[in-house]
Amino acid sequence: MPFEPVQPEKLAQSVVRQIELLILRGILRPGERLPSERELSDRLGVSRPSLREAIAELQERGLLSTKAGAGIFISQSLASTFPPPLIELFSIHEEAVFDYIDFRSDMEGLAAERAAKLGSDTDLRLIDTIFQKMETAHTKRNADDEAALDAEFHLAIIEASHNIVMLHMMRSMFGLLREGVFYNRQVMFKQRTTRSALLDQHRAINSALQARDPAAARKAVERHLDYVRTDLTAQRKADQNEAVAKKRFEHEQSR
Repeated sequence: MPFEPVQPEKLAQSVVRQIELLILRGILRPGERLPSERELSDRLGVSRPSLREAIAELQERGLLSTKAGAGIFISQSLASTFPPPLIELFSIHEEAVFDYIDFRSDMEGLAAERAAKLGSDTDLRLIDTIFQKMETAHTKRNADDEAALDAEFHLAIIEASHNIVMLHMMRSMFGLLREGVFYNRQVMFKQRTTRSALLDQHRAINSALQARDPAAARKAVERHLDYVRTDLTAQRKADQNEAVAKKRFEHEQSR
């Protein structure tokens, strides 16, 4: 018969499995600091030696890292899906920008569809809470806050899709966006007409999700990213025109 005696699991392995799952499910995020050893051992109900054994294994596997005098962190390396040379290519070739937007449209449209179907009531409440913060930030005209909340809103939808592979892939993509690899989102949030249009688009996405309408949620995301593509194209054309105009002006002054 294909049965073997059940072996009792060491406490350290139970800790390892719990932290693994928290990382895998996106609850513990790259760069996040863990509680102190004392607090963590109390929360987990294990001795410090068992906790240290678990942490040592997770460090060896690259899931945790330590910073002298600062504590233990979820490894920042987990945030990057792409090697640095490829990231550099993304940043200097314009075609990557529009392929990035297309990729987001495909992935986030699917995520919104899944979130409307599979998201829990708590998932949708979180998305709605972030959208309400977006409305508040809109009145304060703080481009940095609006850009940060924009990322939170989209990532909350991806989390609500409950697909862990999509979650980690898209977190990495948004990490590159925050670093300005593809384009500067803050510029978009500094334009009055664009800001209002973006808020309306996020409102449409949120409304479709709260209504649990998968088709409408996907369509709202696709319309939003179509707008981003169009606006970005117009920005780039305006920048090119301004560069040409400056050269004409400089030439005229030198005559």
